[in-house]
Amino acid sequence: MNYDQDKVDEMTLALLYLVTSGYQKGHGARAWRGFDSNTMDRLFQKGWIDDPRNKTTSLHLTEEGFKKSEASFQKYFGQEGK
Repeated sequence: MNYDQDKVDEMTLALLYLVTSGYQKGHGARAWRGFDSNTMDRLFQKGWIDDPRNKTTSLHLTEEGFKKSEASFQKYFGQEGK
């Protein structure tokens, strides 16, 4: 199947925002990592998450990744005026 991997990466990052916890300014946040491993590898290559190839059930969003995650979530799922 052919698809726009950048769009999938952005939407995955937006959905990671839903499952973030422990945000610390300048250090990013933790998130559940139950998404496609190829997509997670691309997010890592883009610098938005730390290496997803570990045995924990969560991953670390970088500060840049957390901010992009939040912005993408608001862009696609936010409700204006509420």
